[in-house]
Amino acid sequence: MKKGFLDNGIPVVMERMTGVRSVSMGIWVKIGARYERLEKNGISHFVEHMLFKGTKNRTQKDIAVEIDSMGGDINAFTSRENTTFYVKLLKDFTTQGIDILSDIYLNSLLMEEDIIKEQEIIGEEIKMVEDTPDEYIHDLFYEDIWGKDGLGMNILGTQDSVNSLARSDLVRHMDNHYGTNGIVISAAGNIGYESMLKSFNEKLGFQKNLSKETLIIKEEPSAQFKSSVKVHKKDLSEVHLCIGVRGVKQDSTLRYPFLLLNTILGAGVSSRLFQEIRENRGLAYTIYSFLSSYHDTGVFGVFAATGKKKYVEVIETILNEIKSLKDTLTEKELQRAKSQLKGNILLNMESSSGRMQNIARQEIYYGRHYPPQAIIRGIDRVKLVHIKDIIDDFLHPAQKVITVLGPASLSALKGIC
Repeated sequence: MKKGFLDNGIPVVMERMTGVRSVSMGIWVKIGARYERLEKNGISHFVEHMLFKGTKNRTQKDIAVEIDSMGGDINAFTSRENTTFYVKLLKDFTTQGIDILSDIYLNSLLMEEDIIKEQEIIGEEIKMVEDTPDEYIHDLFYEDIWGKDGLGMNILGTQDSVNSLARSDLVRHMDNHYGTNGIVISAAGNIGYESMLKSFNEKLGFQKNLSKETLIIKEEPSAQFKSSVKVHKKDLSEVHLCIGVRGVKQDSTLRYPFLLLNTILGAGVSSRLFQEIRENRGLAYTIYSFLSSYHDTGVFGVFAATGKKKYVEVIETILNEIKSLKDTLTEKELQRAKSQLKGNILLNMESSSGRMQNIARQEIYYGRHYPPQAIIRGIDRVKLVHIKDIIDDFLHPAQKVITVLGPASLSALKGIC
């Protein structure tokens, strides 16, 4: 991996992969839903959509036709802390890819008629998520933990907040956050370091404007996490649920033992939850655990979808598995989890887009690069006692959030939560 800087100070992290024919490149803006005001919730995601609606040099269709004619893919995504625009194509079209990516970033028109149309489109996207319970449950889960602020903010926003957005709001948002000190450029694949840096410098190195707003994280992690048990009633054929405890921030020294704990408990078909809840008891088709980490905090959770008559038993079983975890962990189980986690990481590194995203996140959250060998060493250093310490410090029965979506009853959960 190599790190360079454009003439205006924008960092560019690059990784060469000589064994592939593809190149993936991304512009990462350090702004996401958690930093928005409630009345403008969803603006980061809205801007993401608008940057594909046409520029001073290309219409919306021109962008689509040009990228398709190269057999490439151009897209974007918004998270709670970042907005990312990326392109993946064959190495022969690297220069053209940088030109398109830079054009949408610098020269998007943000036309009034496109804004009105996009409000309708995102409105439909919001409805689609609300009709997709295995997605919607996570929005409700985050809101139950952190409230309607910060990390509890919905990435898409609400119908009202999206419909309230005007062109002046989008321009102000970009002026405040899309400056040279608010972005990171990343590239991975069959690239040349000097030529890559030169191409990006020609397109973006002249940009001089700084981000006008400093992103402020409002509360300490311990104050953010609010324990609760909530049922969100909805007429569904299944009950969807999330159970979570406070996790760790991205750069925590505990991230490796936490990743291994996640692997043992619910990541993969050999995990405890999958084996007990799906294979042994036949209570759910989908069951998994997850670790989500941010600049200052995180959440460690479990998701399951099950029948109307089974959700109480599923919750009881999950809580019992967590409760018995410390006393039943084995060295053999830990070694299997290490092999699984290392294999997953190495497989992800075979993709240029996976590498591009990995080095960008490392730059944003750590300010340095951790090569695969260092990550493997970090995993190998974890001992059974480290995971047991995590269980003692984080998996307290009283300090948890349970969010249930569907035909469920809060009274049915009394006594088990």
